[in-house]
Amino acid sequence: MNNRLRLGLLATTSIATLALGWNLYSLWQAETLWGHRPLFFFVLAWASIVLLFWKKYTHHPKGLRWFGLSTLSAVLLALSFPPFPSTILLFIAWVPLLIIEYEIAKERNAPNPQSAIRNPSIRPYIYHAFVLWNILVTWWVGNTAFIAGIVAIWLNAWFMYVPIWFFHKTRLYLPKTGYLSLVAYWLSFEFLHLNWEISWSWLTLGNAFAQWPQIVQWYEYTGVFGGSLWVLAANVLTFKLLEKCEFRFSPKAALQHGWAFWRIKLLVLLPIVGSLVWYFNQKDEGRDVEVAVVQPNFEPHYQKFEVSEREQMQTFLRLSEEAVGENTKYLVWPETSFGYVQTDRLERYPAIQQAKDFLDKHPGVKLVTGISALKVFGEGEPHTRSTRRIERNGSVEFIEIYNAAIQLESGADSTPFYIKSKLVPGAEILPYHEVLFFLKPIVDQLDGSVEGHGTQRLREAFPSESGRVAPSICYESIFGDYNGGYVRAGAEATFIMTNDGWWDNSGGHKQHLAFARLRAVETRKSIARSANTGISCFINQRGDIQQPTKYGEEAAIRQNIKFNDRITFYVRWGDMIARFSFFLAMILLANLLVSKIKERSEKKPKA
Repeated sequence: MNNRLRLGLLATTSIATLALGWNLYSLWQAETLWGHRPLFFFVLAWASIVLLFWKKYTHHPKGLRWFGLSTLSAVLLALSFPPFPSTILLFIAWVPLLIIEYEIAKERNAPNPQSAIRNPSIRPYIYHAFVLWNILVTWWVGNTAFIAGIVAIWLNAWFMYVPIWFFHKTRLYLPKTGYLSLVAYWLSFEFLHLNWEISWSWLTLGNAFAQWPQIVQWYEYTGVFGGSLWVLAANVLTFKLLEKCEFRFSPKAALQHGWAFWRIKLLVLLPIVGSLVWYFNQKDEGRDVEVAVVQPNFEPHYQKFEVSEREQMQTFLRLSEEAVGENTKYLVWPETSFGYVQTDRLERYPAIQQAKDFLDKHPGVKLVTGISALKVFGEGEPHTRSTRRIERNGSVEFIEIYNAAIQLESGADSTPFYIKSKLVPGAEILPYHEVLFFLKPIVDQLDGSVEGHGTQRLREAFPSESGRVAPSICYESIFGDYNGGYVRAGAEATFIMTNDGWWDNSGGHKQHLAFARLRAVETRKSIARSANTGISCFINQRGDIQQPTKYGEEAAIRQNIKFNDRITFYVRWGDMIARFSFFLAMILLANLLVSKIKERSEKKPKA
C-alpha cells in the first residue's frame, strides 16, 4: 500500500469513526439504544489505529502476509463463537497464528540477524488478531457502558498476548517444549482469568461449544478446559501436518503423511461421535418439580430505574398469576427485581410484603428472586473492603451494597439470603482498587464505586421441603467450577437470575444463555432461567433449551424440571486440567528463566 493510499484510508476511517462517535453521543443524549453501532465504531477505530501504525505491520517483506494471516485467525475465532453456528472452525482458527509465530521464530533464529527487518516481532500481528477477535465477539459490552467496552476489548487482547509471548520465547530457548508450552500457558491464562478480580473470561475457548452441547457431553468430567485443550491440540497437530507438507495446502500433500492426517481426524471426530452417543442416551435424572419463570421486560438503561417500584410490582404479580399453577413449587424472578432493601428490614420492605401477600394466596410456592440490598454496619462492627461512607438523615453511616438473591415462602421462619460473589469488573468491583485507584473515572461512568459490592466466601443452596436450589446471579453463570460450589453445597437444580437487557438485542444475551447450557452439562442439573428481558427458559441436564422466550417481550412460562443430588466428576474435582497446566507452566517458565540467565552469562566477556 503506497503512502498516499494509506493516508486516504486513514482519513476516511478516522472521519467515519468521529461521525459514528458523535451519532452514539446524540443517541445517548436522546435516551435511544445503540443497537449494533458500537460494533462498527470499534472496527473503524481499530482500522484507524492499524493504518496509523501500518509500517509496524509491513516493515518486513512478509509483513503483509502475516497481517493477512492474523486477520484470518481473528475472523475464524469470531465465527466459532455463539451466536454463529460455525464452531467447527475453531479447530483450525489458531493455525494462521502458529504459522506467523513459526516464520518469525525462524527469522529470529537465522544466523547473524543484522537489522530489525531480520529480527521481526510477533507483537503487532498477534495483538491485532486478539483485538479483532474481541471486537467481533464482545462489541456489545459497549452498549452497557461505552468506556467499559473499550477497556474490555483492548485490555483483554493484551492479556491474551502475554501467554503467546511466553510461548514464543520458550520456543526460541527451549524448542523441544515449544508447543507443549503453548497449551500450558494458554490454559493457565484462562484459569487465571477465571479466578482473579479482573475476570473477563467470556472468550475461554471451551465456551465456544456452548452452541453445540451435544458434542461436549464429556464436560461433566472436564468442564470447559477440556474443550480448550481439545481445540489447542487439534490446532497444533494441524499446524505440524502443514509443516510436514511444507505449507502446501492440498489434500494430496496431507495424505502423503497418512498417520499425521488421520491422527487429527480421530482427535476431532472421536470426542464428537462419543458425545453424540452419550447425548442421545442421556436422560434427565431426579424427581419432577414444577417451576414458573417470569420475564417482566423492563428496559434497564432508560426504563427499569425510571418506572416506580409499585408499577413494576404490578407487572411482576400479574405475570406471576399467569405463571403459577396448582402444582407449582417455585417461582423465579430476575436479577435486581427490587431494592435497595436494608438487610435487617427485609420483612418490612413494601415490595417484599406484596410478594409475601401473593405467596399467602399460593401456599407451597417459593419465590426466588434477585434484589438490590444494603447492609448498615453497627457501631464497632468490623468493616470490609467494600464498606462505603455515606451521609443519611444528617448522620454518617457505613454501608455495604449487595447484588443478592432471596427465597420467600409463606409462613417461613427465616429468609434465605445469598450475595452475588463473582462481580462484574468496573460495574460491581474496581479490581485491586488500592493499585488501580486512577480508574475511578471509568468506574463512575459505569455507575459503580471504588469500594465495589460486597461478597460472601462460600456458595450456598436455598433449602425448602421441595428441594435445594442454586441462586446463580447473572455473571456467575459463566464460571464452571464456581457453579459447582452450589452443587457441593447441596443444590439439586439451578435458578439463574439475570438482566441481559443492558446489551440491547445483540449477540451478548445469546452468548450468555448459551454458556448456561454448559453449566447444565457440567453439573447435570436442570436450570430455570429468569431474565429481565430475553431469553428466559428452562435447560435440561443435557443442555437443551426449552420454552425460550423472545427478547423484548413480557413472558411467563412453567414446566416440570428434574431435581437430583448427583455429584458429577467435574463438580467433585473442578478444573483439574487447568491446575495441572498451571503447574506445568510454572516449571516451563522456571526453565526458560534459567536458560536466559545461562545464555547471558555465556555471552559475558571473560576477565
